[in-house]
Amino acid sequence: MAATQTPAVAGQPAPSPGQSIAADQPIATGRAVLDTGHVDIGPRYVDGQWTLLIHDGTQQRPVWRSPDETVLRVSDAALQAVPDDPAYAFLGIDAGKRVHVVPQVQNQDVVWIGWNTQDPQVMQTIDRGATLNLLGVRGSGTLTTFLQAGNFAAPQVLWRSAEPAAQPFWVEVNTHTHANWVFSTPGVYLVTVQVSADLISGEKVSATRTLRFAVGDATSTDEAFAAAVDRGPMPVGEAAAGGSRDAAGPPDDTSPLPLVVVLAGAALLLTAGLVLVLLRGRGAKRRAERERSTSPSEAQP
Repeated sequence: MAATQTPAVAGQPAPSPGQSIAADQPIATGRAVLDTGHVDIGPRYVDGQWTLLIHDGTQQRPVWRSPDETVLRVSDAALQAVPDDPAYAFLGIDAGKRVHVVPQVQNQDVVWIGWNTQDPQVMQTIDRGATLNLLGVRGSGTLTTFLQAGNFAAPQVLWRSAEPAAQPFWVEVNTHTHANWVFSTPGVYLVTVQVSADLISGEKVSATRTLRFAVGDATSTDEAFAAAVDRGPMPVGEAAAGGSRDAAGPPDDTSPLPLVVVLAGAALLLTAGLVLVLLRGRGAKRRAERERSTSPSEAQP
């Protein structure tokens, strides 16, 4: 099963307990490593600007954190074997292999990652909901995020880093949802996510941030903090392919355009050249006629 390229809807199921977010929850500063407890990503206004932050509920008083200053550690307590079931073929991982899984249902020994659209100012200003879009993953392996409503329901794939295109899904306003996050190998992962919305005012807002993961006990959180993101996000699918950005080739939706543009430009130039030749020919003919009419008469016999 593969994720579709059209926006999915991920407002349900919402297996996590109900929560509300106070308008005065502070934004913490300084580096933090979150390895257990409840964590969400979600839109928030900071000084009037729309952005994407990490809602840290791992302590008694929840706070918001910048993704630049936060590492989400997925410890070896998250290791699980891939089921021997065709329903999980979308993972692209051999059955029986042990991989790191942040589960949809909370494991007290593993960081519990979800998303919410519950900031009070966000709920007051957005029109119906927001879109979360996976733009790129840079890491040692693949990342897959999916929902599953009970043990007998088919998985709903939301994000696959093995897919070659951006992958959006829709989140209703006042939503709080958790999902399964599957990392194929240990290491540092940089996951670039965009959150966008239409506001009630008619304005469109969008922000892009990069989440930092340190997967596996042997992975250094210092390395995760130091990982550079200033070159821009790696296109989705590139980590799995192991190729460079250039090797992936241009996007499919842009490849026919240059040829059309060149042909159209050539046609315009050819038309302009023919018009110019015709005008010059007519001008030369008129000048010749004027010269004949004004020249002296031929000698008489």
